[in-house]
Amino acid sequence: MCSNIQQDEVAIAMVPFPAQGHLNQLLQLSCLISSSYDLPVYYVGSAMHNRQARVRANALNPSDIAKIHFHDIPTPEFASPPPDFNALSKFPSQLQPLWDASSRDVSSLLNAESYVFNCISVFTLYCFLSLPMGMHVQLEEGLLKKLPSIEGTLTDKIKNLGASQRPYMDIRSGDIHNTSKVIKGEFLDLLVQVASIKEKKQWAIGPILPMKLDYVLNKNDICLEWLNKQPPRSVLYASFGTTTSFSDREIKELAMGLEQSKQRFLWVLRDADRGDIFTGGARRLELPEGFEERVKGVGLVVREWAPQPEILAHSSTGGFMSHCGWNSCIESITMGVPIAAWPMHSDQPNNGFLVTELLKIGLIVREWEKREELVSASTIENVVRKLMASEEGIVSFGAPVAAWTIHSDQPRNSQLVTKYMKIGLIVRPWTRYDELVTSES
Repeated sequence: MCSNIQQDEVAIAMVPFPAQGHLNQLLQLSCLISSSYDLPVYYVGSAMHNRQARVRANALNPSDIAKIHFHDIPTPEFASPPPDFNALSKFPSQLQPLWDASSRDVSSLLNAESYVFNCISVFTLYCFLSLPMGMHVQLEEGLLKKLPSIEGTLTDKIKNLGASQRPYMDIRSGDIHNTSKVIKGEFLDLLVQVASIKEKKQWAIGPILPMKLDYVLNKNDICLEWLNKQPPRSVLYASFGTTTSFSDREIKELAMGLEQSKQRFLWVLRDADRGDIFTGGARRLELPEGFEERVKGVGLVVREWAPQPEILAHSSTGGFMSHCGWNSCIESITMGVPIAAWPMHSDQPNNGFLVTELLKIGLIVREWEKREELVSASTIENVVRKLMASEEGIVSFGAPVAAWTIHSDQPRNSQLVTKYMKIGLIVRPWTRYDELVTSES
């Protein structure tokens, strides 16, 4: 695959798990490495998933992707079942075959170091590793009682597969996390103490976002055009990722709740209900009759891909109703947008707990222990109003910060605090690091 690389040249091979959230994060990491260190990156995946990655890459700054090379590997097609709305776990059944296909033997290369890039939060990983080992999760007693159970997050088959892969993890040199120590960094320190990752290097290198959020290939995107016409921080952005499946009844309740809230909203209604992930066959999700006409001017429903980072960064966006995938959480946190947390499966319940109970930057839509209950329109209406139009919805990260960077990673942390999290002011720009800060400053 890399036969054209000179002997002394460093090269990076990225091998993402073939799910959209993983593909996106590894693509952004590829951009970060190739543009910052001028290193070639070889992005390895199936032809179908590399096509998706290329589409995303085309919307990025060309200079950031100049040294990224996509390599297709042959992948046999396999049937994938449609989502089962009556299943005990909301884990998307259409992804099950991808997990099965990924359970292959791996080997260690003598001239290479391998790292696992964790696409879930450090807090969630800490809980997932600690609880099965009988270790005590370091939380106050009151918070421990609220910590979501891992029951229902994954199917038994997925849990067993994960357990069978643990011996192969010994070949890795360490772990890379899409987070910053500003975001509950104490859990990264606790993670190091977990037996399974002792003596493994741990790197927190996030938030990993598009290198330039103002670089949008399609300047006439319908979402951004609509947001440009709305008042500041007045719009609730509702999106539930690429694998969340809603039943017709759930869609009806969500639509009614948004309408009854009387708040502006941008709803990305993507169809994850695919009968087969290779053919792309899908049913069209139906909204209540007359819904789009009634909310015209107040709400916008989009059925296609939407530029989520740009939407969250837009000045008109004031809230985010999310499934709490870690990609969505980290983007919302860095853009300073509070979250209406509606976790569905996998790591999402713990991410929702992190957002609402630890960081206190959001409200919960449905408690995890009530995951089998239908979320009513009135519940959705109340949460949206609290988040967008009540004093309770004015959530924050805590006290404002005056950022005075000195060295190391501090300039980047200050950008996170002041530009993205919007909880502080800069004392001295890093570009003027050699100037004296006076009393007038």
